[in-house]
Amino acid sequence: MKHVSLGGLDVSRIGLGAMTMAGVYTTGGGLDDAASIRTIHRALDLGVTHIDTAEIYGPFHSENLVGKAIKGRRDDVVVATKFGLVSHAGGGPGVIDSSPANVKAAVEGSLVRLGTDHIDLYYQHRVDPNTPIEETVGALAELVSEGKVRHIGLSEAGPATIRRAHSVHPVAALQTEYSLWTRDVEADILPLLREHGIGFVPYSPLGHGLLTGQIRTVDDFTDDDWRKTNPRFTGENFQRNLAIVDEVRAIGAEIGATPAQTALAWLLTRGDDIAPIPGTRRVSRVEENTAADAVELSAAQLDRLNNLTPAAGERHDEANMAGIDR
Repeated sequence: MKHVSLGGLDVSRIGLGAMTMAGVYTTGGGLDDAASIRTIHRALDLGVTHIDTAEIYGPFHSENLVGKAIKGRRDDVVVATKFGLVSHAGGGPGVIDSSPANVKAAVEGSLVRLGTDHIDLYYQHRVDPNTPIEETVGALAELVSEGKVRHIGLSEAGPATIRRAHSVHPVAALQTEYSLWTRDVEADILPLLREHGIGFVPYSPLGHGLLTGQIRTVDDFTDDDWRKTNPRFTGENFQRNLAIVDEVRAIGAEIGATPAQTALAWLLTRGDDIAPIPGTRRVSRVEENTAADAVELSAAQLDRLNNLTPAAGERHDEANMAGIDR
């Protein structure tokens, strides 16, 4: 597995997201922690060094699971987790809180659940409109000086916030959605990150599962799967977006790659400072995804992928769109 640098932090260029291991929009039955742990172990055996989780996943379930999985292998893993969507002052899960007091409370819980004395990459999960980013990053800088955090990151932050945060303490990475059907970051975000030497971690690099080619109808989703209300999975938008998948599938067939491998291989061509974190709880999927590291696309194929019709519909519903790019 090739490696890249995220603001000086060395990681495998394909990581593993652990959100679905906590049941977030996972279809097809309940949780299976043993299977998820096997998946993490298989990823590590295949050369993945970058595992991404968050306290809100579960809440806390994903962090606990990752902690169990990396026990005895901590030195082989870059552990990334996130704070800010759980208020530890009484608000609880789903309450945005990046106040310094909450940052310090959150990190202590994450350290215990992950079974470690330090977090390699600690992200603010969403920008807190009620706390100046300078105050949040100041608290993170203290955690760095204490050795509890090695590198800091932001998630779904806008350009102005990134600049302000980076002026207080170096930001190693930004995590934001990026894939063949979500390319908003190319206009302003990626140039800004490269100007400041900040790495980029695309989440949902497979379009919330659509770019795997396995989803042809939302009827297979459980009733509480949030994709059923996502604009890109509803009505005419969904049918139009399936055409993107069909083109990705066709290009993959030319080189003996799956749609997921083709989509990830495209993403890996976007720069040596990009490290996507496709999420899965299945060994077979982690084997498929990591194999994208060896997939080569021709110039003509890249041109076709670069010029795919943009996805139809906003990438989130109105409520979730309000919390990003701030």
